[in-house]
Amino acid sequence: MQTVETLNEGLKRAYTLTISAKDILARVDAEVKQVAPQIRMPGFRPGKVPANLVKKMHGPALEQEALNKAVQEGVQSLLAEQKLRPAMQPAVELTDGYEAGKDAEIKVSLEVLPDVPTPAIDGLKLERLTVEPTAEEIDEAVNRIASQQKSYEETGKTHKAAAGDLVVMDFAGSVDGVAFEGGTGEAMSIEIGSGRLIPGFEDQLIGAKAGDTRSVKVAFPDDYPVDNLKGKPAVFEVKVTEIKKTKETVADDEFAKGLGLEGIDQLRNLLKDQVAQELNNLTRTHMKRKLLDQLAASHDFPVPPTMVEAEFGQIWQQLEHEATHEADPEAARAEMEKDRDDYQKIAERRVRLGLLLSEIGQKNGVEVSSQEMQRLIMQAAQQYNPKDRERFIQYVQQDPMAAAQLRAPLYEDKVVDFLFDKAEISDRGVTRTELEAAIEADDDSIGSGHVHGPGCGHDHHDHDHDHDHAEKPKAKKAAPKKVAAKEAEAGPAEVTEEAPAAKKAPAKKAPAKKAEAPAEEAAAEAPAKPKKAPAKKKAAE
Repeated sequence: MQTVETLNEGLKRAYTLTISAKDILARVDAEVKQVAPQIRMPGFRPGKVPANLVKKMHGPALEQEALNKAVQEGVQSLLAEQKLRPAMQPAVELTDGYEAGKDAEIKVSLEVLPDVPTPAIDGLKLERLTVEPTAEEIDEAVNRIASQQKSYEETGKTHKAAAGDLVVMDFAGSVDGVAFEGGTGEAMSIEIGSGRLIPGFEDQLIGAKAGDTRSVKVAFPDDYPVDNLKGKPAVFEVKVTEIKKTKETVADDEFAKGLGLEGIDQLRNLLKDQVAQELNNLTRTHMKRKLLDQLAASHDFPVPPTMVEAEFGQIWQQLEHEATHEADPEAARAEMEKDRDDYQKIAERRVRLGLLLSEIGQKNGVEVSSQEMQRLIMQAAQQYNPKDRERFIQYVQQDPMAAAQLRAPLYEDKVVDFLFDKAEISDRGVTRTELEAAIEADDDSIGSGHVHGPGCGHDHHDHDHDHDHAEKPKAKKAAPKKVAAKEAEAGPAEVTEEAPAAKKAPAKKAPAKKAEAPAEEAAAEAPAKPKKAPAKKKAAE
């Protein structure tokens, strides 16, 4: 194989590889010898088909296979001989005009990882803002749990249904006077104001008393999952059989015992630990941001443009998603466009920080152990249906990129912890409000997302991690919520010698299918299944 370098500019490299026709032919002959024993042909015993007949029958396919293998091996040899560390998967192209039996000319282009200067990690100084859980926060947590444990008590026949009441009803729905499948049910329970039913349905039950009948007129949403009901007006004949009102839940020993605990003191202690952990996470988030600020300010080196573009694409995709949830999506997108250059700079900073953190980890022996990796794989496998878990585990074990992506967040945390140990840290006690205000101040100049290390491949998975951030003008009212508000960031992947192509992982669990007839408003539907299904309920699930 002949190799000619055609571009060496900054981090960009390009080469032309020439694979001789003789080499390809030799590979074809090797392929023929390998497959011949499996070929069956009338008139010949199994495995005895002459090589020339095998080549005649399957020549084009065998030549294509031989060429593919030659190209793959050629690219790997190129990377090894030139000591190249690709930032992304190299682009490989067979030049136009290739004909069978002739030399093959291959164009290979790539961006290489930069030589990261020795990281300056001495003299780091950080302030750790610490917060102690207050009695008020614990009371709030207890009351929040109590409010979620709703119970109801009977009301008299003169009680009129109001928001928050539980209405038990029988119903029969029709469209254009014709009953539809799943449109009837008995003893349906619905809390008024829960928003589970078609918009307007619950409101028309307000003021009803036990024994009342009402004609509830609604319209199925245009995006209703049953085609013959989309956008159709419907009438539900409703008979209210019972009305219950919310019973106040008292957070006492009896309540705690109902949760399987010894008493209210044990519940308070458990919640105190939870609040403390939440506050510790906020403290770490703030301290990590300040650490990244110091690293970004003291290191500057060129980064591969393709990695920056991939990172920018992730940021932009999330902004686009969040813009759709704004009151005025078009105005939000317009504000995004104004700040496009700023987000581009954020992406560049993230890539640089990712490479820097990876370099720090490598230089200082930071590793994710095989036991830790196995634990990560098993945890991630729980996101999949049981039948797909084993396939997912095999996929991660066989695909270096998938393993790197899974390893990345833990690797990042370990590098950050290493840097925390190296830093001079001073503690300052603050209130939760002050800590949240400090983090919010960072949010005003943040663009959170994926901090990369080389070899990550940029086929992203979601990870719940702290923010990376960069200088960013405060968003105007029409702008979408900042990416940072999600509090998610994937850390740098460990350095690999190449970025192999991603394989397709098994599909994750599909969400439970919602009802196809009157159902919950999550799909903007009609009367829903009660929490305790009565024996005679007929509405379609």
